[in-house]
Amino acid sequence: MTPLDHCAALVAEADPDRFLSAMTAPVAGRARLLPLYAAFAEIARAPWASQEPMIGLMRLQFWEDGLREICAGRPARAHPVLEALAPVVAEAGLEAHRFETLIAARRCDREPGHPTDVAALHAYLEGSAATPMALAVQV
Repeated sequence: MTPLDHCAALVAEADPDRFLSAMTAPVAGRARLLPLYAAFAEIARAPWASQEPMIGLMRLQFWEDGLREICAGRPARAHPVLEALAPVVAEAGLEAHRFETLIAARRCDREPGHPTDVAALHAYLEGSAATPMALAVQV
């Protein structure tokens, strides 16, 4: 299975709506959207990877580090989503801070009582909804 095939299968299972939207794009667009959507799916499920919150935080750190590396032009870590996403990041000029905003929102998923106020709610919505949409548009 190629990294792109892995991404397509992951998105089809984890986020069927985004998968269907990617299928409406031209073939070249799908090859850019599916790795991005797969990264979103991996990041969204990372906090829930274990009953132990620290394991989820470690997974989020893996994604933050891996995405920061490919945004800096370094080779992708040995993970099919990062391998498929690296050329997309390079071609579209995606910046690490956008992914960091997304990951920061997902760090809050396991915090009891989050969001604590309107500002926290806005930050969460920015990271979990607006940032993924903006990245998809940029791609």
